[in-house]
Amino acid sequence: MPKKALIVRGGWEGHQPIQVADVFHKILVDEDFEVEVSDTLDAFLDKKKLMDLSLIIPIWTMGNITQEQVNPVLEAVGNGVGLAGCHGGMCDAFRECVEWQFMTGGNWVAHPGNDGVEYTVNIKRGSSIIVEGIDDFVVKSEQYYLHVDPAVEVLATTRFPVVDGYHAANGQVDAPVVWTKRWGAGRVFYCSLGHHADIFEMREPREIMRRGFLWAAEGREVASREGLN
Repeated sequence: MPKKALIVRGGWEGHQPIQVADVFHKILVDEDFEVEVSDTLDAFLDKKKLMDLSLIIPIWTMGNITQEQVNPVLEAVGNGVGLAGCHGGMCDAFRECVEWQFMTGGNWVAHPGNDGVEYTVNIKRGSSIIVEGIDDFVVKSEQYYLHVDPAVEVLATTRFPVVDGYHAANGQVDAPVVWTKRWGAGRVFYCSLGHHADIFEMREPREIMRRGFLWAAEGREVASREGLN
């Protein structure tokens, strides 16, 4: 059975949804996925079509999603279709939709220092095959501070504060950068890197996304084999 992925891109253009979608499209094609790219959230309306997918990748910072658009995604992922994404394209999408935040596992609240902050991504050893063999690495980008579901499995973190601000009064905290979680029979993968597409020219972020896509997409086959729903 062919692996099928749907990339839905749009929202705030500052996060380069077209360029990021192009990067992800190439990764997926190289892994033998059939890939559809859509520029409208109405791509989510066809529940039957979503149920036939292996993977859904949202790249849609901010914006609004209707109940009619989000319900088929909630149900498809719950029945085993994978959900994977990065940065604001997945966890700063649809700020008024708490069901989306519940499914994805977190939502953005701040990036102290804005773009150009140099910080370390610390890999949580032994947490997942998604990060196996990858060492800690330094990036210069936005450092995402997210409010996170306590149910997520954290695969990598970053330490705050790097820059001063009101949050620094709390002392040092390690905030998630990469996580996985389950939504019914579906697998959810998220990485907070990806402010601009060029971050995926780095080996580590690109490899983490590739492995995350594959891990999330495998959930549908596992769910079918084990009779999960």
